[in-house]
Amino acid sequence: MKKKTNTVLRLLLIPVLLISIFAGIPAQAHAETDLGLTVDAAILIDADSGKILYEQNADTSLGIASMTKMMTEFLLLDAIDAGTVKWDQEYHVTDYTYRMSQNRALSNVPLRRDGTYTIRELYEAMAIYSANAATVAIAETIAGSETEFLKLMNKKAEELGLEGYKFVNATGLNNADLFGMHPSGTGPEDENVMPAKSVAKLAYHLLKDHPKVLETSKIAKKKFREGTEDEIQMSNWNFMLPGLVYEYEGVDGLKTGTTNFAGHCFTGTAERNGTRLIAVVMKAVDAKGQGSYEARFDATAKLFNYGFSQFSKQEILPANYTFKGQKTVKVTKGKEDKVAIAVKEPISFMIKSSDKDLYKPTLVLDKKSLEADVKKDTVVGKVVIERTEGTDYGFIDGKDISSDVVTTKAVERASGISLFFQGVGNFFGNLWGGITDFVGGLF
Repeated sequence: MKKKTNTVLRLLLIPVLLISIFAGIPAQAHAETDLGLTVDAAILIDADSGKILYEQNADTSLGIASMTKMMTEFLLLDAIDAGTVKWDQEYHVTDYTYRMSQNRALSNVPLRRDGTYTIRELYEAMAIYSANAATVAIAETIAGSETEFLKLMNKKAEELGLEGYKFVNATGLNNADLFGMHPSGTGPEDENVMPAKSVAKLAYHLLKDHPKVLETSKIAKKKFREGTEDEIQMSNWNFMLPGLVYEYEGVDGLKTGTTNFAGHCFTGTAERNGTRLIAVVMKAVDAKGQGSYEARFDATAKLFNYGFSQFSKQEILPANYTFKGQKTVKVTKGKEDKVAIAVKEPISFMIKSSDKDLYKPTLVLDKKSLEADVKKDTVVGKVVIERTEGTDYGFIDGKDISSDVVTTKAVERASGISLFFQGVGNFFGNLWGGITDFVGGLF
C-alpha cells in the first residue's frame, strides 16, 4: 500500500516539475551576460555614443595605477589647445624628477640632472612608455608643482562628472615610491582610485576632445632621444598593439596600469569597420588567481570580441516617426486649429540584434497646445526609448535615449476678423456647454 502511495505522489509531482522547468525558460533567455572575466571590475562602451554594452562591478572604487596618466594627458592636451603650453617648450629637470627618473624599476626614461627636454619628448615618454618622471615633469610645467596639479585633476574630474575618484599624484604610483616627496595633503602610502565606470568616462571624453591622442598611444616602439648618448628604446606596455605579443586587430590605445595595490589594469580601445569600443579591466588575474599582463589583455580581448560580434548600430526609431493617437497638438489663434508633430531626429545606438524589439518609444509632451504663430520645428516634447524587458546599462554620461518631438510645419496667426469670430464661437460654445451641464444636473 505504501509503495502504491509513493507512485501516486510521484505522478502528481510530474506536472509541477514540468511547470517549473518551462516557467524558467523565459528568465534564462534574458539572463544577464556572464563573460567569465576574472577581474575585480570591467566595463565596455561604444566610443561614439557612450552606450554601455557590458559592466561588471563598475561602480566600485579600485586602484587605477598608471591609467591615471589619461588625466595628465587630458590636461596637457587642453593646455596645448589653449596655448598655455607648447610642444617645443623646454622643461628643466628638478631634483624630484631627476631622482625619480633614475629608478628604472618605476618605468622611466632617465633624465639628466642638468638636462632640458621638450614637452613633446616628455609626452611621448609618458604615453608610450608610461614614464613616471616625465609625467611629473609635465605636471610641474602645467601647474608649477605636482601638488598644484592635483587641484587641476580634481577640477577636471568634477567637470567630466567622474564619481568615486581620489587623486593623490599625477602618475598613479603609490606615494610610498615617491621618496617622501609626494604631494602635500596626501598620505605617504596613498594611491589613486576610481571606479571602472569613471575610468571609461575619462577615456570616452579624452577621445572625444583629443582624438589625436591615438596618434601617440598607437606607437608600439620608439627611441627616446634618438641619435644621442641618452638614446633608449621605449616599448609600449600595451601589448595588444599590432606587432606585439597579444596583438588584437584594431587596437590603437590607450593606457595600461600596474601596481601591487591596483593589480594589472588596462583601458583599451579598438576600431573595426567604423565602430570603436572602449574597454576597462581592473585587477585582472589568471586561472590560478595571479595577476599578469596576459590576464588583463585576455580579459580585454573577451570584451572586444563580445562587443564586435554581438552588437551593431541599429535604428530604433526613424526620423519623422508619428505617434498613433497623438499625431497633432492643438493650435489657438491660428489659421488652423491643430498642427502635426513628429520625431525630429532618428534614434540609433548599439544593441544586440535580438534585442531590437525590446525597445519601445514613449511620448512625453511638454506642450499640449500652442498659440500661433507657430514655427516649423517648434519643440513640443520628446520621445524616450525604454527597454521593456531585461537590463539596459544606459550611457556613460547618464543621458536619456531620446529625441525631440517637433511641429512638422508652420501655422500662421489668424487675421483680426477670424480671431473675432473664433472668440464668438468659443463664447457660445462654452455657454452652450454650461447650459447643457446645468440642465443635465437637474435630472
